[in-house]
Order: sequence, then structure tokens, then C-alpha cells
Amino acid sequence: MPPTGDPLARRYRRLLLAYPPGYRRERGEEIVGLLLDCVPAGRARPTLREAADLVRAGLRCRLGRPVSRTVGVWAVLTALICGLFTGALAARAAWETSRPQPDRAEFAAAFAEAFPGHRLGEDVSTARALFVIYGQPLSRASLRSLLLGDGGEYQEGVAGGSATGPMPASEAQTLATAQQRLRDAGWQVYEPTSEVLQTCADPRCDPASQPVETVLVARRGDTVLRATFDDPRTYSSYLGVELQRAAPPAVLPAAVLAGLVGGALAWLVFAWVSRRTEGRRRAPLLLLGVTLFFWWAPVLLATSSLARHHLDEPHPSWHPLWEWLGQPTLSLFFLLGLASALMLLLTAVTPRRDPRPLTVRLG
Repeated sequence: MPPTGDPLARRYRRLLLAYPPGYRRERGEEIVGLLLDCVPAGRARPTLREAADLVRAGLRCRLGRPVSRTVGVWAVLTALICGLFTGALAARAAWETSRPQPDRAEFAAAFAEAFPGHRLGEDVSTARALFVIYGQPLSRASLRSLLLGDGGEYQEGVAGGSATGPMPASEAQTLATAQQRLRDAGWQVYEPTSEVLQTCADPRCDPASQPVETVLVARRGDTVLRATFDDPRTYSSYLGVELQRAAPPAVLPAAVLAGLVGGALAWLVFAWVSRRTEGRRRAPLLLLGVTLFFWWAPVLLATSSLARHHLDEPHPSWHPLWEWLGQPTLSLFFLLGLASALMLLLTAVTPRRDPRPLTVRLG
């Protein structure tokens, strides 16, 4: 047996923690002894190649199923999606460190700062919470809407209002003035974007007659301003303005840390389930496939849509992580995947029923 006080042996044993406990008990000392026999005298640490090989082999051993060529892929997909879910949950918790959404006084001051000479209407709306669904804070009564169909209405709250009366200056002049005044006041102003709104489906319609929507976005500190210039012939107002908070600094580190921890724990649980269900019928593989389908499908759909959206217009503050995962818009998919995952865990917990040996009675 290798000497317990040998520093190299202790470091090898720490690397063997990558292997399952049962495997370490049976073969751990044998592996350490073999490694020590192969190293030159005087070495105090494993080489990077040795460490990488031991960790890689140990993690693969934890998965069991030695003849499977895809179990590692399924383990990575499971760990990745679980890491994303835990990161999104931590990001939402970190949003609570944000200041409340702007109130009426803050909104009116920002409007006057950017658009002097324009009259603000009386119907200024303010957010009742950081995140709202249909303008209301999340409550028990709104959970059904959130989870079963209307999850896309769960959004960041905003303070909003519009200009009233005749437009005192042209849109181009108003836009240029707003950009200059916002820059002078310390705002970071992004390049405006314009989009032709297709209000006429008839191919004979003149494209030049279609209304054009121009959007100006600016950010100062943790506050984001979004001004939309509309055609007064189509809308009741020529200018609408929204003010809201950007993601607080704690969101990113919280999401990254929680994602890494959640992914690592999910990998360990997957490895345990894989070993426990090895040799059973196809039910565990079917449940795993169902789980990953219902969890990954919303991610692929939401990511492709949001990526195009982010490329089309400036975003001082990106959409929250859970929206990139299709949540809570497609939360029904998540719940179905969760139910399948729980059934898979139940399968792993249930002891295997070994067939009873055949008893032959003589006489």
C-alpha cells in the first residue's frame, strides 16, 4: 500500500475523487500504487496530462454504461440545460437588487429633458413591480396565466406616456434635438432604427404611403429610455416614451455561479441515475429523451427568435436569461419535461428486481 504521508500519493487520491465511491474503495489504492510505480523519483506532483486523464476517466466511469458511445453526450446536454435553468433562477433572484421602476416624477423629468416643448399627456402609467404580467404584480391568481399560455406577458415593468397635441417640430428635428440633449445630460445614445409598418397587404399599395416607426434608445446608469416616433395619421400620438431599469450588476455573476453549480450537480445526478438504471429496459432512455426534448425545444425556438430581434435594434440591456430559454412563455414544455425527469428519478430510486433463481425439486 502506498505510504499515507506521501504528498504525491495524496494528490493522486484527490484526483481519484472523480471516480464513483464504490470504484475508489475497490481499486483506488491499486491505481495509486500503479501510478507511483511509474513515476520517476523525486516528483511531487502529477503532470497536467496525468491529472486530465484521471479526471476524464473518472467522470466517464461515473456514467457507467461502458459500451455506450453517446452517454457522455446525454450527460453534457442534461448538465447544460440544468445549468441554464439554475442560472436563470439565480438571475431572477438577483433582479431584486434593482431599484424600483421609475415613478411618474422621474418619467416626467426624463421626458422634459429629452423633448422640450412637447406636451406630455396625463395618462402616464407606472409599473407596480419590477416584473409584471398584464401590468399587475405576479400573484397566485396570475399563476395559471403565467404557466399555461400567457407566460409571454411576464415582462419588466415600465413607466410610459405619450405626447399630446400638435407636433411642435418635424420628426427629424425632434429626433436630432433629443439625441443632443440626452448626450449633454450624460445619456449613452444609440443609433436610431426605422421600420416600415406594413398596414396594407394589397400589392398595389404604395410603399411610400406606409407609416414608418422610428425608435430612439438611450441609457444612463441603470435607466433605459425608449422613444418611439409614430405616424400621427395611424396612431393617436406621434411620440411614445418608456422608461425602465436595466439589469442590475449582480445578475451576471449570480447567473454564472449558479449555472456552474447547477450544471455540476445535474451531471452528478445524471451519472448516478445512469449507473442505477444500467441494464434495465428502454424506459429510462425513453424518459430521458422526453425530458431533453421538452427542455431543449423551447431554448432553440426562443434563442433563434431573440437573436434576430437583438440584431434588428439596439439593446442597452439584454432580455432576461429565462426569456432566452423560452420561459415562461413555453413553461408548459418545462413542466412536462420536469414530470418526465421526476419519473426517471423514481425509476432510478426503485430497487431492481433480480429474477429469482429457478428451483428444481427432486423426488
